[in-house]
Amino acid sequence: MSAGLLLLRLLLAGLLFGHAAQKLLGWFRGMGPSGTAPVFESWGFRPGKPLVLLAGACELAGALLLACGAATPLAAAIVTGTMIVAAAPGAATGFWAHQGGYEVPFVYGALALVIAVTGPGPWSVDHALGADSASGPVWAVAAAAVAVAAATPALLLRRRHLRP
Repeated sequence: MSAGLLLLRLLLAGLLFGHAAQKLLGWFRGMGPSGTAPVFESWGFRPGKPLVLLAGACELAGALLLACGAATPLAAAIVTGTMIVAAAPGAATGFWAHQGGYEVPFVYGALALVIAVTGPGPWSVDHALGADSASGPVWAVAAAAVAVAAATPALLLRRRHLRP
């Protein structure tokens, strides 16, 4: 189980890092902040460039925390909140990614919450610090609540900007 949790954390962290690097640095065929900003604005996230930087920073912070198994409930909240916002543009087209849906952010956010339930495992900073008792359903629900609360302002602003 220890190796499985480490692998899950590292895989999710790697994917989040890739998304952050696309936004922040233009790596992995990304467009960087200036190229991604018009896309964000077309989705109703204005001003685009600061929100691209915020989204990328959140993905990067979540990736680093998950990779290390540090502050796991906080990491789950950061990732889940960011993915709630990321799912919004695809909500109208349904779930599946091949149809432009929100499948990918849903999976990333759900996996972060799974890690909050299970805890990061014994190969983690949380375990080394004796903080691995901060996991389980209560912590996952708390992380989800923080995620929703953090995502709500961005979603409300998006809604306001999309109104005709």
